[in-house]
Amino acid sequence: MTIVMGLDQHRAQITAEWIDTETGEVSRTRISPAHRAGVRRFCERFGGQELEVGLEATTGWRFVAEELRRVGAAVHLAEPAETAARRGNKKRAKSDRADARHLREWLLIDRLPESWIPSDHILDVRARVRLRHTLSHQRGEWQQRIQAVLYHHGCPQRRNLMTEDGRSWLAAQPLPVAAVKQVTIALSVIDALERELTPLTRELRSYARRQAGCKALMGQFGVGELTAVTILAELGDAGRFSSSRDAVRYAGLDITELTPSGRTDGSRKRGDGDGGFPISPDRPRGLRYRFCSSPARRRSRGWRRRTR
Repeated sequence: MTIVMGLDQHRAQITAEWIDTETGEVSRTRISPAHRAGVRRFCERFGGQELEVGLEATTGWRFVAEELRRVGAAVHLAEPAETAARRGNKKRAKSDRADARHLREWLLIDRLPESWIPSDHILDVRARVRLRHTLSHQRGEWQQRIQAVLYHHGCPQRRNLMTEDGRSWLAAQPLPVAAVKQVTIALSVIDALERELTPLTRELRSYARRQAGCKALMGQFGVGELTAVTILAELGDAGRFSSSRDAVRYAGLDITELTPSGRTDGSRKRGDGDGGFPISPDRPRGLRYRFCSSPARRRSRGWRRRTR
């Protein structure tokens, strides 16, 4: 006997609908609260049965997949964008029950747009890579805030404000009290971010020097330690791509078609893309940054230098 199930997951509750393929009986329930203990209690009723489950690759899928595998279920992860497109235009209000039913039906007829499920090790590396990218991005935002304050009060433009000379120059600027407060807080936040970034960057660089796949990637011209570990974390097993074009599309580096308003996919303007051309949104931002927008890449003038 095989049970085919669809799960629609949200922070407050998870809606489940399943069918017994032997009897044709359809059942549904709601798991609330939607935390690990509640999901574990739900999964235990299917222990010892042949179970296939489809759920979308949205936030929280990992612990649900772990609990399902714990009872021997085969987990199928659905790609959210393709799943939404396959539903088509909504003729009525969307409901959790309808979403769970769609996932169950598509899985039953083998039409579920599946995503690759990385190993736990790759998921952990990916989490660290994305954390570093977020911290680095926030550091850049606070540096931009300092530049905005300086320009707002007519100070001359200067780069490299985070160096010792730059900070001395910054402290000597004739800024009002409120602006000094803005700059002081921004510098303290940047210093706090730097304290977290330094050991995390060191850890990722060390991992790249040890890991066989990263060492092979670093043999390619223009690929450094951070770029290599980012490629490994985001792309994972390259064998899952049928062609290099699929890998480029997954990374968000393919040029997209512009609408008459000059936007890509209705959301990005021309020139907003990393590198000055319209590229696909909603793809791994850290990977795209490494390929297109990292400071070392911008300085390289056509990849004449290696990245950091």
